[in-house]
Amino acid sequence: MDALDVVRRVAAERDGIVTLEQARAAGLSTHEVQRFCRAGRWRVVARGSHLVDADLYDTVPRRARIRAAVASFGPAAAAVLATGPELHGLAGLRVTELIHLSMPGPVARPARLGSAFRRWWSLSGHPARAPRQGGRNQRATAPLRTLADLTLRADRFSAVSVLDSALNRRLVAADDLLSIPRLIRGWRGAVVARGYLNEEDGRAQSPVETRARLRCVDGRVPPDALQLEVRDDDGCLLGIGDLGWRPPRVIAEADGRDAHDTPHPAFADRRRQNRLVNAGWTVLRFTWSDTLRPDYIPWTVRQAIAAARRR
Repeated sequence: MDALDVVRRVAAERDGIVTLEQARAAGLSTHEVQRFCRAGRWRVVARGSHLVDADLYDTVPRRARIRAAVASFGPAAAAVLATGPELHGLAGLRVTELIHLSMPGPVARPARLGSAFRRWWSLSGHPARAPRQGGRNQRATAPLRTLADLTLRADRFSAVSVLDSALNRRLVAADDLLSIPRLIRGWRGAVVARGYLNEEDGRAQSPVETRARLRCVDGRVPPDALQLEVRDDDGCLLGIGDLGWRPPRVIAEADGRDAHDTPHPAFADRRRQNRLVNAGWTVLRFTWSDTLRPDYIPWTVRQAIAAARRR
């Protein structure tokens, strides 16, 4: 295996990013790395960090920028706050141009990465207060620490969505969350954050499901089941509803854009809905934009329940 193949293997584990040190350890010279950059085959993303095979990308992927940012500040750096969940693959937070890092000591400062500025954040007491996870391939605060930090700073819908995502992906267990109140004790926002912990549910499979559920809770029509399996008299599965109200036989589907916008999932959704309707169930469909209105989802659910009871 030649040096470039070794580098590509290293990059594949790091979202396409390698450091100059890693490239040299694989057998490439500094001159060869510079030649790749001049030819447009590689791209400098941050100080000492390069995107391998950059000519295959239209833009530098977000995760590659994060990897490069962390690597450029050395082995003591770790992704924190809203950036940590991105490396962990958690959903529910709005992605911005900011990259948040933790560094030991008073080193937080604006830094130029490519053509845009990113803001750096220094966590007091790092690394004791912010244990890292992932070794050489992933440098972010450990999942539980990440969740604890977010519950203090994110709004309710975002915080609960990330908690649900972590549980659904089995990155943490429900019992693990019991230690978060201890981690955040004495910090501003701790009282409110503890309330978020009482609303998590790992059965939610997307942030839009979490948000729809919270709207129903706020509107006093909480679902009595999540991921409700509906079967016919012979036990054959007709469909699974994201949110369910069993006595009135009402189901709500929370349609995330990525999961339902392609033809095959859309056709499958329609077939499943037809089976459920034919079995006597009312099927409601909600989108992300519906969750932005506090009253729309609970009002629609109440109307469907009332109609079902009149039948």
